[in-house]
Order: sequence, then C-alpha cells, then structure tokens
Amino acid sequence: MKQHDDAHGDSMAELAADLSVGEVARRSGLAVSALHFYEARGLIASVRSAGNQRRYPRSVLRRVSVIKIAQRMGVPLAAIGEALQALPSGRTPTVADWRRLSERWREDLDERIRTLTALRDQLDGCIGCGCLSLKVCPLRNAQDALAQEGPGPHF
Repeated sequence: MKQHDDAHGDSMAELAADLSVGEVARRSGLAVSALHFYEARGLIASVRSAGNQRRYPRSVLRRVSVIKIAQRMGVPLAAIGEALQALPSGRTPTVADWRRLSERWREDLDERIRTLTALRDQLDGCIGCGCLSLKVCPLRNAQDALAQEGPGPHF
C-alpha cells in the first residue's frame, strides 16, 4: 500500500517517525522555548517539514535527558555542547557512545565533589572563627589567590 502524502508533501510515515516540538516538550517535560534555546545553542537539531514545522528525530529525547542530567550536575551548557558534538551524527548513539560522553564530565564532577566536601568540612570552623578576612580566609580565598584577579568582587 502506497503511503499517502498530506497537503504539505510530508508522508504519513515520515511524520510518524519524527516528533513535533510540542510532542518533544510534552515527553521531555521542557517548555517549547527551552527546546528552541537548546536548538539555537546547537545542543539539539531539527529539520523543517514542507510546512516549515520543526521535526525532531525520536533520539532527541535521549539527548534532552542527557542535557537535563548534565545541567543538574552543574555542567555548563558550553561543556554539554562540546560533549554532544562528539556523538555520531549519522546514527543513534550507542551505550558506548553515551559512556564516552559521561567520562568527559567525570573528572570535573569528582573535583567539584572534593571541593564541596572540603568546604563542608571547614564550614563550622569558618562560621565560628569570625575573622572576616578576605585576604587570608582559607575557605574564601586560600593563599590570597584572588589578589591576582585585581580589585573588586570575584564570587
């Protein structure tokens, strides 16, 4: 049986395979504006139908999930974009592809965990010491590292 084409020239099978921006928003829990923002930043991509509507491959749902998880971990969008660029463009990423992507963030995440653990362990002493010294406080400005950045606030 031949596929029927609608008024815009898109076949029914083609439309069924791809998702509208509204469908991606509903299934991902993101606002349409967030999807447009991600697309403008190059994190996700769509194609335009003959009717000039955005259409996303189903694999975009996994990409959006990875973006949301990475953001929850505190990974900046620029770093997320760099990591996503390493994924294959001509096929759906495999488990191994996703594993390689996550390894890119592991070292940074481990370092942030070490830093937060140290901050937590020093917090009681810092709050109780009352020194209020921006020059020598080991928690706020260890070894006066901020002096190299010039005058003004740096936090």
